[in-house]
Amino acid sequence: MGEGSYKKIAEVITKLACQRIFIALDAALLKSEFYAGIANLLQEANVSTALFTEIEPDPSAHTVEKAFAVCHAHKATVILAIGGGSTIDVAKAVGILATNGGRIHDYEGIEKFSIPGLPLIAIPTTAGTGSEVSGSCVITDTEKNLKMSIRHASLNPAPFAILDPLALRTVPAHVAAHSGIDAFVHAFESYISLGSNLMTDAINLQAMALLAGNIRQFVANRQNTTAAMNMLCGSALAGITFGQTGLGNVHCMARFVGAEFHLSHGLSNAVCLPHVAKFNLLAVPEKFAQVAQVMGCPVLGLPTLQAAQAAVEAITVLCSDLSIPARLRDVGAKQEYFDDMAAACFAANYNRWNPRHTTVADFRLLFDQAY
Repeated sequence: MGEGSYKKIAEVITKLACQRIFIALDAALLKSEFYAGIANLLQEANVSTALFTEIEPDPSAHTVEKAFAVCHAHKATVILAIGGGSTIDVAKAVGILATNGGRIHDYEGIEKFSIPGLPLIAIPTTAGTGSEVSGSCVITDTEKNLKMSIRHASLNPAPFAILDPLALRTVPAHVAAHSGIDAFVHAFESYISLGSNLMTDAINLQAMALLAGNIRQFVANRQNTTAAMNMLCGSALAGITFGQTGLGNVHCMARFVGAEFHLSHGLSNAVCLPHVAKFNLLAVPEKFAQVAQVMGCPVLGLPTLQAAQAAVEAITVLCSDLSIPARLRDVGAKQEYFDDMAAACFAANYNRWNPRHTTVADFRLLFDQAY
């Protein structure tokens, strides 16, 4: 980690005795100075490359199949992912298929494969998903209109993750905002999860402090490498924990908002966040009070409930400062879908992790309140 740490790629490929590498690259970086520096390093090391850039947000199984065909034809022994969560998730999926065979659909669920994927070097270019260190990758099944989560706590994190703030300099402001809020939601929901523990709490409090304390500066100026580095670290910390603790209603609702109305994962989370935070406050006010403190609210000495309410207010103001749309109607959502979406949310059983038990009627009311 650190500015210029992308140069560590030379060490890694030497360690892996790599001669043929498959690169999954965010197309927006193809002509960037950052990728040019990496391409030069690979050329100097006499590594043969195969490049794949056709990766859309919330990537589909079809994209994974196309990427795998390129990787297989090149006979690559190592994968390099340079991009956001979508790019890294495709790279993970390709690596799984390269060693386990079959279709990516075969591995939906928890620990459905046992052979490690191809060695992966992941360089995130957004501070959002923490995919470089998380135990999951998410691929869209376009036939069924749902997102498949392929989870393996030990085999899915990239063996080599490089956090370089120089990789974030070209990210558009709205992407920085949406992905940054996604990272904050990972830490926030992991912290208040029923599956949390003292170890994950410590990590998540640090993650929230880094993310909430730097996201405004980062969105305002992506050349601010100090803010970018702090965002990358906060995102990675949250990526380490949420696979252990599970997430909550924000991610549950966002899954179906994103799929139904074709919104990015980060934006879906961001619009739902303030409304769900208000709903969940009653279940864990002590933790909400701690969230307020790490977000910089002057809550010392306040009654617990008052301090907890300050966290909800701080979250709402943060989203407003980052120009997050306040309502689902502002991003094209339609109320006639809410009954089915509420039922789907309940069936997804995030009650395993969400601190406040949520019925179908509760989900419907949350969608209405967010609308």
